[in-house]
Parts: sequence; C-alpha cells; structure tokens
Amino acid sequence: MRIAGFASGMDIDTMVKDLMRAERMPLQKLESKKQTLEWTQEAYRGVNTLLLDFENTLFNMRLGSTYRSRNITSSNENFVTATASSAANLTSFQISKVSQLAEAAYRVNASGISNDFSNKIDKNKALFQESSKLAQAPGDEIVWDQGAIKKESFVLEADTNQLEFNKAISEGYENKLHVQVNGKTFNIAETGDNLAANEVFIDGEGNLNFKEGVLKKGARVTVDYVADKFEVTRNLASGTKSLQLSAASIAVEGFQLTKGSEVYKVGSLSDDGKTYNIAKVVDEDGNTDPNNVLGTIDLTTGRINFTEELAEDTEVSLEYKHNFTSFKMGAHTSDGKVERNFFISGDKSLSAMVAEVNNANLGISMMYDEFSDKISINRTDTGNFNDGGDEIIIDGAFLNHSLGFSNSTGQDGKNAKFIINGLETERPSNSFQIDGITFQLKQTFTTDPNEEAVEGEPPLQVVPPVRLSVSNNTDDVFDKIKDFVETYNTLIDSLNSKVNETYYRDYGPLTEEQREQLSDKQQEDWEEKAKSGMLRRDSILQDALSSMRRDFYSPVNNEASTGVFNQLAAIGITTTKDYMAGGKLEINEAKLREAIEEDPAAVENLFRGDGNSFGEKGIVRRLEDTLKGVKDKIYERAGRTSWNASQYTIGRNMSDLDKQIERFESRLKQIEDRYWRQFTAMEKAMAQANQQASYLMQQFGGGMY
Repeated sequence: MRIAGFASGMDIDTMVKDLMRAERMPLQKLESKKQTLEWTQEAYRGVNTLLLDFENTLFNMRLGSTYRSRNITSSNENFVTATASSAANLTSFQISKVSQLAEAAYRVNASGISNDFSNKIDKNKALFQESSKLAQAPGDEIVWDQGAIKKESFVLEADTNQLEFNKAISEGYENKLHVQVNGKTFNIAETGDNLAANEVFIDGEGNLNFKEGVLKKGARVTVDYVADKFEVTRNLASGTKSLQLSAASIAVEGFQLTKGSEVYKVGSLSDDGKTYNIAKVVDEDGNTDPNNVLGTIDLTTGRINFTEELAEDTEVSLEYKHNFTSFKMGAHTSDGKVERNFFISGDKSLSAMVAEVNNANLGISMMYDEFSDKISINRTDTGNFNDGGDEIIIDGAFLNHSLGFSNSTGQDGKNAKFIINGLETERPSNSFQIDGITFQLKQTFTTDPNEEAVEGEPPLQVVPPVRLSVSNNTDDVFDKIKDFVETYNTLIDSLNSKVNETYYRDYGPLTEEQREQLSDKQQEDWEEKAKSGMLRRDSILQDALSSMRRDFYSPVNNEASTGVFNQLAAIGITTTKDYMAGGKLEINEAKLREAIEEDPAAVENLFRGDGNSFGEKGIVRRLEDTLKGVKDKIYERAGRTSWNASQYTIGRNMSDLDKQIERFESRLKQIEDRYWRQFTAMEKAMAQANQQASYLMQQFGGGMY
C-alpha cells in the first residue's frame, strides 16, 4: 500500500517521479543506442535497394542485344519490308521477283444453308428445333442420333503409354472419341504401330494407346465419347417440384422414369403445347395412361416439372438419351495434320457450334454469314501443307449434306514464291526469317519486263530489284550506354551523399518527455537531423565507391579485345573534372558515336566481355562482382528482412541492448518500490507522531497557556 502525503502534506508522487527521472537516464541512453542502430540498419537497407535497382540496369547491359541493335532499310517498302534482330549480320539482300504471295486455304458451302431465304435458320436457337429449316436435298435430311455425350477426365499417377478406358461406348462410335492430353487434341490413329506424338490408338479392349514418353505423371487426359444412354438415380426430398436433367434436347424414345414399382415414359403433348406429359406405363408394349401423369418434361431444356409436390422423400431412377449429331474437322498445318471429332447436342445453336469449332485450336476458323446464309471455313495459316490434297478436313453427313459442304468452293493454300539473292525459293507465309531478319512480302513483282503472266492471274508489276541492307543502329546503342552512365551517376550521387552526410552530434533520438515538449513539425525537423550521418564515412560504402571507379577505368584485356577500344576513355567516357562530383562520369557524345560505328564489337567487349581474371572481365561483369561483395557486407552488418537477429551484427547488438534494457527496467521497478516503501514508512511515522501529539493535547485540556 502506497501512502502519498496524507501525514506530511508533501507531493510524494512528484518527488518519486523526479527521483526516478534521474535513475532512468542510463536507460534512456540504452534506448537511444537501440534507436540509432535501427536507423543505421534502415540506412544500410536503403543502400541495398539502390544497389538492387542498379543491378537491373547491369542485367540489361549484359545482354548482347543491347549492343547489336540493327537498322534495316528497303529500297521499296511498297513491295518488301523487313526488321532485323540483334542476331542479324551486317549484310544485304536483293529480292528480284515475287511471283506469288502466300494465301490460306478456305472452303465455302455451295449455297445458303436455309431452305427458305425469307425464313432463314435462327443461329441462336437450338439446332434440333431449327433443323427443319436446313436446305437438305431429298434423302439428305439431317439424321439425329440418340445417345449420351459424356466426358471423362484422368490425372495420371505415373508415367505410362496406355490408359484403360473401359466405358460403354455406343456402337459405331468406338473410333470417334475426342482425346486431349493437357488440353492438346490427339488424332485417332488407324493402327497402333509407329504412333506419332499427337496420335492415340484405341484397341479392341477400349484401351487408349499413346506413343511411349507422351503420358507423364501428373498429365490430365480428357475423353469425350458417346454412350448408349444416361443413367441416374436421384433422392428427391419432400416438397420437390421439379428436376433438371444434366443433358438437354431429350429424345422421346429411350426415356424412362422409375418411381418405386411404377414406370413412366414420355406421352402426349401437354396442355401448354410446349412440353410433354410423363405418363405411367400400363402394359408390356409400353403404352401409357394419359390420366396418370407424374409431370411434364421440356425436351429442349431437359426440365421436369411434377404435377404435385412430392409428399415424402422419393427415389427415382432415370434412363434417357438426347439428340445429337457428329462430324470431324481439322486441317493440315505447319505442325502436321490436326483433326477432331465433334459431338453436337441438339440443344446447341449454330452459333454455339461455330464457337466450339473455333475454340478447338485446329488451325481453322468457321464463320456463318447471315446476309448470304453461307458458312466459310478458313485455315488460319497461309501456305500449302498437303500438296495435291485437301488441306481442310471436312467429314460427316451434317457438314457435307445438311450444311452443303459436299459441293463447296474454295482454294488450297498457297506458298509465297520469290527469288532472293538469285535463289528461287518459297515459304508458307509472307512473313519469314532468314539469318535473324524477318521479311514481309507485300506485293508480287518482277524485274523482267518480258515476264509472261500466268494464265488466270494478273500480270506482275515491273519494278527494280528490292534491296535490303542491314546496318548498326548507332543511335539506339548510344542511348542505352548513355542511360547506363546516367544511372551510374545517380547511384554515385546517392552513395556520396550518404558518405558525406552531416552528422549532428547534438541531435539524438527523442525521449517521450522531449516529444511532449515539441510540436509535430519540430519533432520531424529534429528526427531529420538525428538520422543524418548514419553512414558518414562508412567503410563499406567508401570501399564500394573506390572499387567501382577501379572497375570502370582498368583496361579490359581478353581474347576479344582489339587494343583500340579496351578502355573507357577511348570511347569518350571519362571522369568529370569537378572533383566535388565524387567520380561521376561524363560522355563525349561525338567520340562515343564514332567508336560504336567504327568497332561495335570492341565496344560490346569493353562492357560485357568475360574471363577468369579481373583484367579479362568487361566493366559490367566487374561491377556485378563488386556489387555482390558490397551487398554481402551490408547483409553481414544489417541483415535481410527474412533473417533473424542472430545472423547479422546490428541484430546481435540490438538483442544485447534489449536484454540490458529489460534488466535495467526490472532494476528501476525495484528502485521505485524502494522509494515508495521509504516514503510510506515516513508517512506512517509522521501519522503516528501526530496522533500522539493530539492525545497529549487532549490530556492537557486541549491547549497550552
């Protein structure tokens, strides 16, 4: 219990605080040391951030493309243009003739797909409902199959070349699966011998066989296939009003719903004229009772609505099929033949079918044009990849008869044909590469005024040969070196400012009491001066500045050195004459441009040359080594954000201070308790003396005369 001045009348609280203020002065020094260490650590890590930013610049200067920027000019850009990569040699080309431009293969159906041009098919409605509008010839009407389109997916647990697929595949569809591995479509092979990397063979037992090494652990294999029917059992809770089937465009034949011992099938059209009754089967012939209806079904959407809410939990079993059609599409491309089997359910629209084809990555694109009522199929790549044969694969009655591609028009792909440097050659694309140069052919032409036109083709334009010349892009290389020097100067500025920053001895970390006496602005100004000079004359930074100056000015002598431009000053980069700038660089722009034009390889070697010794390494390699050493030293002193305190010097020092602070705070508590015990004892003694004096006064009649 603490007694504060009841007997003595003294302000004991204030007296103890004043006494403790003196006792706390050593603690404040410890806390000040810790704060200074934290500021020093923060300053070091700020330097590391600057070095990391400069390293990004060094990375770009280490790339060969930085010094091998090329320009390429064309004597006639209306006919041929080109771009040059850093791999291009300083050379020239002449194209004297372009007899044919590359073109893509395409097919267009012979006539409109609708039988009534004034009442064309609605591309956004279900194909099964719209199929009567298709303009099939008599006997070629679309035949909708009934079955179940299903998808299975497997993630392989080990490398293999065979996948068991023992699913009940509908008869006639055993070799029409759609197989993908990690999203890539595989062609169905006719035999399992000598399988290509993009082929799969389905053997008599239904196993999927791949080329050895194709199926790796973790691969995802998906298979679309056709089964005879869907089979599902559902437990329906009481109060259930409806049921949604997983498939749509339901076929009338094959639908069966079993509820308990009662069997229901699709019966007559319901009263709404859109859905069909689900009526109870009453005999072995499958006849239904029109008066015993469980509900209705929308065949287009697969939605079942019950006549009444189910009174109790009910288990129902369903068997059903949906209407679908199938076809095969693909193309011969630069990657070989790519094809796929498509299964299109009757609820899909023409637009949905077109989108599915276009999203299949088969190298083809399909388009339906409402104005002409026609469909075009275009191969996305130009060129001829199946000489003498069809380059677009169209197979199936739906495409050939229902959509009219059996009498389609179009063309096969064409290669670009041209003469370059006297060599007659061709390419599947109008854009192609030779020796790091990308050419773009734009128009056909010839240099021979007596050139005879190809029958059916317009005559070639007669123009002089198109010359293309590759040269150094001096401006681009100059700009990159200039940016590098400016970035280096910015780094030098920052490091010099920290090494030479003023240290204010009279400004230390503020205590809590000092903060209470200052405004926010005064605190901010104080801390700015207190933090100043944390790295003044720091040995790590001084060594870094000295090492980087040495990296720049030491000659580079290796196997690629020419002896002319093996030193920075030789290409016009020197130290500024202002000694106060601390080693910053300045550029003689004319001299640097001249060096780049005269010997770009030597300039490149000066910066990014490599070797085992310091003298063999280019400036960029040296700087990378220096920065690594500087960062390692800073890490040893200031640590990384992921390190614990015991792994670096400042962290260990702060841990020691934390322990001293903890011990000192414990000691201060003991001292404060002692002061309070002493003052409390004094108060008790004085209270007791006052009581005795009061008693004596009462004995003497309450006063003295």
